[in-house]
Amino acid sequence: MTAALLPVMPLLRAPRPACGWCRNAGAALGALVLHGLVLVGLLGQWQSSPAQEPEVRTLTTQLISLAPPAAPAPPPPEPVVVAPEPAPVKPALAPPVEPRVQPQQLEHAALARQRVAEREQKQKQERQAQEQQRLDQQRRAAAEQLAQQQAQQRLAEQQVQAAEHARQAEAAAAASRQYLPIAKEAPDYPDRALDKGIEGDCSVTYTVTPQGRVADPQVAGDCHPLFVRPSLAAAKTFRYQPRIVAGQAVAVVGVKNTFHYRIE
Repeated sequence: MTAALLPVMPLLRAPRPACGWCRNAGAALGALVLHGLVLVGLLGQWQSSPAQEPEVRTLTTQLISLAPPAAPAPPPPEPVVVAPEPAPVKPALAPPVEPRVQPQQLEHAALARQRVAEREQKQKQERQAQEQQRLDQQRRAAAEQLAQQQAQQRLAEQQVQAAEHARQAEAAAAASRQYLPIAKEAPDYPDRALDKGIEGDCSVTYTVTPQGRVADPQVAGDCHPLFVRPSLAAAKTFRYQPRIVAGQAVAVVGVKNTFHYRIE
């Protein structure tokens, strides 16, 4: 917003009064008029000029695609320098072998081959001997193991047999102890048989009662008549340990005893 300054026209300038008070009043009035004119001009200019619309600025962008950079040009190939081919070298000629030296070399070669063959044969024999020794050791170990197993089996069988025999012997001993005689006296030799020099045997069968006594003695088999009475009398005097079954004493039937009559 601009302000216009208007110069004071000389027409409005009042005639200078003669006195000082008139001069001061005239100056103040002139100043007031001047400020009023300036204010009127400013108001008129402010009302006459319309407000300007703000300018709108638009920023326009555009996408530009750039081409990829070009690959660098390959370097120029280096020049190949072809080396000149070497001149062929002639093989050196071996000196001629004298005829007297060649047989010695052949003999040495034959001896070397023979030593190699002997060494290989010796190594082969050693390997065979080691393999045979290993097989022998395996066979001996297997035989020892088998012998140990057989010995253990025989020992086990012997133990079983011994246990069975012991059981049988214990059973037989237990059975025999059940009516084992406690008191048993020999019969008197008949005087008539002694005078006549008669000898013989007499078997007697009887029953052992639960009390351990002999009951119902009888002569079994051939017995001389002179030996019957003393044999039956002697059998009645026998005393036995009674048989115990399930905690109770039972009778034993068919016990046999043979008396031998001999003249000394």
